[in-house]
Amino acid sequence: MQTYKKFLLAAAATLVMSANAMAAEKLRMGIEAAYPPFNNKDASGQVVGFDKDIGDALCAKMKVECSVVTSDWDGIIPALNAKKFDFLVSSLSITDERKQAVEFTDPYYSNKLQFIAPKNVDFKTDKAWLKGKVIGTQRATLAGTYLEDNYPDVERKLYDTQENAYLDLVSGRIDGILADKYVQYEWLKSKDGMNYEFKGEPVLDSDKIGIAVRKGDTKLRDELNKALAEIKADGTYKKINDKYFPFSIE
Repeated sequence: MQTYKKFLLAAAATLVMSANAMAAEKLRMGIEAAYPPFNNKDASGQVVGFDKDIGDALCAKMKVECSVVTSDWDGIIPALNAKKFDFLVSSLSITDERKQAVEFTDPYYSNKLQFIAPKNVDFKTDKAWLKGKVIGTQRATLAGTYLEDNYPDVERKLYDTQENAYLDLVSGRIDGILADKYVQYEWLKSKDGMNYEFKGEPVLDSDKIGIAVRKGDTKLRDELNKALAEIKADGTYKKINDKYFPFSIE
């Protein structure tokens, strides 16, 4: 009887360990889902985009099951730190300020900041010409910070989503937008964006984008870095890149 009890206890312990192991094999990725072509929702409400595809590829390499948790951009880092998801793959620029709140992987793509404005406007990007102009940008982004730090005489108009900035540009409420080049590249190809264009050269061409994890979660960060190196080496990354862009954004 004593032996049988020991057997039951051992079996129960094995089940608990197996359940814990299964739980450990599931991760949640945080995504804004309002920043095409990097992240968005399709007609059926499913999250799609470059960020989602990269996240899925990394999870496949790590042999873990991953689900998506969406979050408004303004609260996306607090949501990560509140453990609403395990890692954040949502076109987040690596900055010194953000490094105080989260840990970043190696960059998974590079971006640039550039102005867009109507094609029929002789839009200049120097401080003197932009003085008094109304420029839109998304709140809590590198573009917003750059505009504040480098164009103090510009009237900034901040938006909760990039899409709302486009709506005001089309309606004539703002003179231009400063945002990530590759996001705007996608919009300029659309029906709404066809009468707009990039103005001048990129004002910042060294914007490195990383995946964020909570402070101290170095194990997950290292696993993501390893998986990222693997998808770059085996051609998976290039396939995802080429699905969205006719040029490399690495």
